[in-house]
Amino acid sequence: MSRTPLRLAVLGDSIAFGTGAARPEDTLGARLSAALRADGHEVELSVLAVPGAVSADLTAQVRRALSAAGRAPDVAVVVVGANDLARLVPTESAAAALGSAVTALRGAGTDVVVVPAPDMSSIPFVPPAFRPVVRAASAQLQRRQEAVAASAGARVAAVAAHVGRSFESDPSMFAADRFHPSSAGYAAIASALTPVVLATACERRDGTAA
Repeated sequence: MSRTPLRLAVLGDSIAFGTGAARPEDTLGARLSAALRADGHEVELSVLAVPGAVSADLTAQVRRALSAAGRAPDVAVVVVGANDLARLVPTESAAAALGSAVTALRGAGTDVVVVPAPDMSSIPFVPPAFRPVVRAASAQLQRRQEAVAASAGARVAAVAAHVGRSFESDPSMFAADRFHPSSAGYAAIASALTPVVLATACERRDGTAA
């Protein structure tokens, strides 16, 4: 079976980078690459994500993605928003920065999958009394991210809606720092994200991508 070359870039924050995973193969980039290879793609993975990044930092990451080897990625996965929430970045500023990043990637011919911010209220050290406020702030940013990403031509993977209950109820989803996902947490995130990435890659391979 012939394999389709695919340049995959992962941009964003520490979740995109894989902080907290016990092994390199447990990170999102590695898990997505493995799923794509199993589906017949020959994957060239670039992880451009930076731990601690906020949405405004995507500009530099996109620049690196588009200049690497002189070729734009075929598919870019953008995971961002947790640090915008943690640092109280205004929702509209964070969303606008994400929209600009997606626009630049799409303009270069890259298909983009955006994973909006997680529900930060599930983090173990958030006091119960503050969780409703944190949950509402997370949902507000998620909605704006979804809107700007879709408007700019990205596909949105609403991962938080699929994994939220697991992270709320199962401490093993978090690494020892009680902030980043553990290997089990990344497995849950990847399980929700992989179908969207596979569909995007397959549409590109088959010539049906938007």
